[in-house]
Amino acid sequence: MKVRTRSSAIIGALFLAVTLPLALTTASASADGPSAQVVLTEVARAQGPSAGAAGPDGKVWIAERAGTVKVLDDYGLSEPVLDISDETTTDGERGLLGVAFDPEFAHFYISYTDLEGTSTIDEFAVADGRLQPDTRRTVLTQEQPYPNHNGGDIKFGPDGYLYIAFGDGGSGGDPHGNGQNLDTLLGKILRIDPTGGEPYAIPSDNPFVAEEGAKDEIWAYGLRNPWRFSFDAGTGDLLIGDVGQSEWEEIDWAPASSKGGENYGWSSMEGNHPFRGGTEPANHVPPVHEYDRSGLGCSVTGGFVYRGEAIADLAGSYVYSDYCDGTLRTLRIEDGAVTEEGDLGVQGGEVISFVEAGEGELYVLAIGGAVSRLDPA
Repeated sequence: MKVRTRSSAIIGALFLAVTLPLALTTASASADGPSAQVVLTEVARAQGPSAGAAGPDGKVWIAERAGTVKVLDDYGLSEPVLDISDETTTDGERGLLGVAFDPEFAHFYISYTDLEGTSTIDEFAVADGRLQPDTRRTVLTQEQPYPNHNGGDIKFGPDGYLYIAFGDGGSGGDPHGNGQNLDTLLGKILRIDPTGGEPYAIPSDNPFVAEEGAKDEIWAYGLRNPWRFSFDAGTGDLLIGDVGQSEWEEIDWAPASSKGGENYGWSSMEGNHPFRGGTEPANHVPPVHEYDRSGLGCSVTGGFVYRGEAIADLAGSYVYSDYCDGTLRTLRIEDGAVTEEGDLGVQGGEVISFVEAGEGELYVLAIGGAVSRLDPA
């Protein structure tokens, strides 16, 4: 590790290192969606940007898949403040895949796959806005049987706990049945207290605590590759973009009042549809939204509910995209049902992730290198 100061269709396709020009595009949303007029403003270029998080002093921290983290400011991206490029690999869908700060900006967390392909969550203490390299410790690891569907997203929830997304372990069709197996962390959203124990504590109200044959860390299951998820900063609701197998992409939703334990159906279900003769589980929680691959893409990239102030007409809309299509789309969700669908008409390239800044504004990351901000037209 080097720490410096400043001086599926998705296998193989998900991380193509193709640099595509990002057009500065302005458009009105479709008639059935929000009337927001927006533009994507490129603010920096990165090497394979993969994830980001709102950091201290209102700055956004950007992770590059090969293993570096940089800080975005008015001048662009800094020199790396963290470099683990000798500890990870970009083979398959591996690399540095997620970053997060705790609510007090006292700790910084990274989610990456090590050289053996093991998913790893590490923690650093933060002081005066700077990482403290000597405090690095490993919080959680999970072996991966294949180099795809590693998940990789991490977020702190409104409850102050760390949520971790893991895919089903990879290959195709969930050959090990991990999605519906509660005795593995694969194919799940986890919920832990990273500073409450060594190496972490499990919240006592997790849904499967003390249930025989189930992992206590599990919050939700039945997921194929929950590549990106987020919490609505206004309501606390959870939204998950779960990448489909061959026909259906889905977005899952849970209210802030959820006690966890949702079964999103994989691999018995792909979206609302039985997968390869599967039977719908009795406790299946269907997606709040799905789309097929006939024209809208091949790999959903989950985003955020917009809670910024710059684009008033976008307030309360969930903004998401698709890696293979790149168009920014929106949903309005009320009481667990989609009431409006919209197309913002802007093209983000190969959209790999969204970042929510501290003031609620959104950034869009394209694997080709563009770091762009969603602005009013």
